[in-house]
Parts: sequence; C-alpha cells; structure tokens
Amino acid sequence: MNNPNLSFYYNECERFESFLNHHHLHLESFHPYLEKAFFEMVLNGGKRFRPKLFLAVLCALVGQKDYPNQQTEYFKIALSIECLHTYSLIHDDLPCMDNASLRRNHPTLHAKYDETTAVLIGDALNTYSFELLSNALLESHIIVELVKILSANGGIKGMILGQALDCYFENTPLNLEQLTFLHEHKTAKLISASLMMGLVASGIKDEELFKWLQAFGLKMGLCFQVLDDIIDVTQDEEESGKTTHLDSAKNSFVNLLGLEEASGYAQALKTEVLNDLNLLKPAYSLLQENLNALLNTLFKGKT
Repeated sequence: MNNPNLSFYYNECERFESFLNHHHLHLESFHPYLEKAFFEMVLNGGKRFRPKLFLAVLCALVGQKDYPNQQTEYFKIALSIECLHTYSLIHDDLPCMDNASLRRNHPTLHAKYDETTAVLIGDALNTYSFELLSNALLESHIIVELVKILSANGGIKGMILGQALDCYFENTPLNLEQLTFLHEHKTAKLISASLMMGLVASGIKDEELFKWLQAFGLKMGLCFQVLDDIIDVTQDEEESGKTTHLDSAKNSFVNLLGLEEASGYAQALKTEVLNDLNLLKPAYSLLQENLNALLNTLFKGKT
C-alpha cells in the first residue's frame, strides 16, 4: 500500500486483533469452564467494526511518532468497546430475546453451555469493559470522559433503551419515526460512541469535530441497521455467520418498508454517509481517508 497513513491505520487494526487474541483473564476459581466461556465469544471473531472506528479516528489524530508510547493503553479502550458490544450480542441472542443459536459462525453461549452462563458472561463483559477503561494509563480527565461516553451510549440512555423498545413492541408495528428512534439507540449510539471516544482518547479538544462524529456515527449506524435487516431476510446462516430469519415479529425496516424500499433506503443512507465524509475539513484529511477506507470495505457487496 502506497499511502503511509492508511498503512499505519491498517497495521494498527491488525495489531489490535493480535492484542485481543493474546488477552487472557486469569480467574481464581474452581468453576469448570467460566474462565474459558468469559472471552470465548470475543475470540470467535466478528468484523471489529467499532474498535476499527475508534482506531480510525485515533490513528488520524495522534502522530505516528507519539502513538507507540500509548499503544497498549489505546488498545485497552478499543477492547472495552468490543467487550461491551459482544455482551450486547450475547444477551440479544438469549431465549428471552431473539433465541438465536449461531453467532460469528459459532454456537451462541446459551446453546453451547446454558442460559445462566450466557447471562453471567454478558454481565461480566459489560462490567469488564469499564475495568479496562479504568486501567488505561491515560490522563484521568480523559478516562472519565471515555467512561461517560461509553456508559451513556451503551446503557439506559442508548443501547439498553433501544433493546427494551425492540423487545416490548414485538408484534406491534411502529411508524418510521419510532423505528428510527429505536435503532438509533439500539445500534447507532454505540457506533457513534466509538468515533467520539477516538477523539477524546487523542487528547484533542474540538467541539465541532466531536459533534460531527456524533451525528456521522448515528447516520452510519442507522445505515448498517437497515443493511442488517436486509441480511436477515436475504441470507442464510452460512452466508451471515449468525441465525437469520428471526425478524418476522420485529420492527425492522424490511417489515415496515418492504425489501425493495428498504434496499433503496439503505442505498440512500450509504450515499449520504459517504457525502458527509467528503465534507470534512481539509485539516482532517487523514481521518477522511481512514473512515472512507473502512466504510468502502464494509459497504462492498452490500445493497
């Protein structure tokens, strides 16, 4: 790759994956499998989309000479985001919610072990994400702000609220405004948080960029939710790596708009996201490059 900035970003994404794969929790216990089950779903793969968003912002804003000094601390933050996201998937797959048997091409935890284990591992990953943040050796005001962003967007004001609405209103059709509100909270807010946390971790204070990242993340998250709804009805388990055809009773964009209109809506959102990215100030050209490269990879072959 001829672009040194993109090479730096891609290399850091690969190094983060290595960091994640070598991250082991030693649990003083006589439980026969809890330690293994704790990190199992994280290690089972996934796109690492949220950590890559975080790193896209961070690698663009922190100089390549300064970055290595804090690399491990930055990776702890990226891992905290991935742990929180993975906990949400484990709970989303539970019998009381989607009752899914496959995730990331592996059996879900409740299917492999039992429902109690899956609930507890989800709880453990949720709290562990904040343990990771608290142990990052960055300035205390940065850690506090990171905790505020992740807890607000991943908690009752964000992802939990969206999940509660999703479950409560099964078999009760919502309108487009309500559906958008639901999925902005359930999906888009954690995506938005990943971007904002990249800026905060860099130590740069730019309120205008912070607000742009927040809005950009919400729109991007909504786009990916529409695409996910389309995948649920158009792909089988082998293609998607997870249990599909679960949304018949859900408030999905396909159920509300129909497949053809939902596909058009996803395409329109994708175009808006890429156009918004092109409006970034020249001072943030490295950020534009990183995000554009990541989105092009993820959009490839979709819609």
